[in-house]
Amino acid sequence: MQHMDGAEISVSIDLDQGARIASLQWRDLQFVVPFRGTPLSWGWYAMAPWAGRIRDGQIADASGNVHTLPTSWDPPNAIHGFGFVSSWEETGHGRARLELPAPYNGAVVEQTIEILDDAVRWILEYDANGCEVPAWLGFHPWFARELARGEQAEFEFTPTQMFLRGDDGLPTGELVVPSKEPWDDCFTGVKGIPSVTWEGAARVTIDCDAPYWTVYSEDTEGICLEPQTAPPDAENLGIVGDHYIEALFTFSED
Repeated sequence: MQHMDGAEISVSIDLDQGARIASLQWRDLQFVVPFRGTPLSWGWYAMAPWAGRIRDGQIADASGNVHTLPTSWDPPNAIHGFGFVSSWEETGHGRARLELPAPYNGAVVEQTIEILDDAVRWILEYDANGCEVPAWLGFHPWFARELARGEQAEFEFTPTQMFLRGDDGLPTGELVVPSKEPWDDCFTGVKGIPSVTWEGAARVTIDCDAPYWTVYSEDTEGICLEPQTAPPDAENLGIVGDHYIEALFTFSED
């Protein structure tokens, strides 16, 4: 476990549980959904070397070879990469490294988490090291719906387009006008800086230039605003994602 303390923020990173942020306290408030029995539904974790679902766990490399990814967490699909269920190697203060298994042999993901006064900077970098399997990255923060005080969480998020989901829940590639909540959807064309607000307590802005965001608001205990370099099932949609993502989470009173 890595522990980091700043003037206003304290962070604990569980290296053995996906190098996830297991605790993030700003002043006297805890913002992270705690462990709830499955690695998918707690903490703030990296999605790498892919973000979201991949249909039937099948992905093709640049040479056309098809590889099978693990589907045990969301059968019949692969979900959120290897990082969230792996033990990472500590490489420095707030830094961790993960050597990826097959079919990403040789590829490496590095994570950096920094405390900056009233903000946390989170960085993910992917180095293919010759691996030809497509990769894209994302952040999956589980924000607690209720803090020790204040109202329930509400988020400000203004996208212009949403990926239409098929009967299997995966994006078809067609972009449509965003529907009303609740969401388990991927969006693009986001206006402004997304934020989560607990009226009477706190506000967190998420400053990230990622072109795609998945929002999950169907859970009673947490909500997720997830910046990603490509949408779920990106390779099957013909979309290529960047191998670097950075986000700044800034905390303030509301």
